[in-house]
Amino acid sequence: MVGYVVSGQTWMISKESCCSSSPHLRSVNSLQRKLACLTFFSITGRALVAPLTWLAVALLTGTHYECAASEFASVEQYNEFNNFSIPERQEILAEFPCFEQIPPDMLMVRNEVALQLRYQSQMLGWTLIAVAALVAFLSCCLARCCSPFTSLQHYYWSTHVRNERQLFEEAAEQHSRILIMQRIKELFGFMPGSEDVRQIRIPSCQDWKDISRPSLVCITDNQQGCYNFLGERLDVNFEEGKSEAIELTS
Repeated sequence: MVGYVVSGQTWMISKESCCSSSPHLRSVNSLQRKLACLTFFSITGRALVAPLTWLAVALLTGTHYECAASEFASVEQYNEFNNFSIPERQEILAEFPCFEQIPPDMLMVRNEVALQLRYQSQMLGWTLIAVAALVAFLSCCLARCCSPFTSLQHYYWSTHVRNERQLFEEAAEQHSRILIMQRIKELFGFMPGSEDVRQIRIPSCQDWKDISRPSLVCITDNQQGCYNFLGERLDVNFEEGKSEAIELTS
């Protein structure tokens, strides 16, 4: 669950699918279904890396498995347990991981049982690693075989998505900084970082009330939403439901 939460693709897919303003596709073709399956398996594989790694390391160490399975170890071949009932035998075996609570005559049995349990734990750990590696290999082969893209198309698509995200983040950061700086200038009378400050403006009480009440992003069919926390201070012209460019004055 933590792997799904920290994955950026999970929130990107949920946002695109659940956002009320995004257009919902009425029909989904086979290409979109394949891409959705590839994305889901990619998210699942990355989410399973951390728990499988922890489980494999714990099994290879053997300590956790020894504490969990010592109560159910098979000790019929040891004569020291002939005079004990099954509940008493399980109670003694459960105390094997604790050195200070073992009877002196059980030390040799304890060492052999602990060694056997650690062998079993390491075998399970290596089996888990082998199964995970095999599943990862088969998943990669299946993804390559079922992918609608060739190797060159997949490389171009991955490069395109990466460049699109990078350029969009750069443009969004520059756009928001310019817009916020313009509105701050209208509020205080000068740009942030400006060395030549000849004229300043004293904000009124209404100005402070406007910037203290954050405006949310509202997107409708014929109106552009407000993206600022500094009040509605820029005039945006609309023509036939389409917004024109905002002219920024110096």
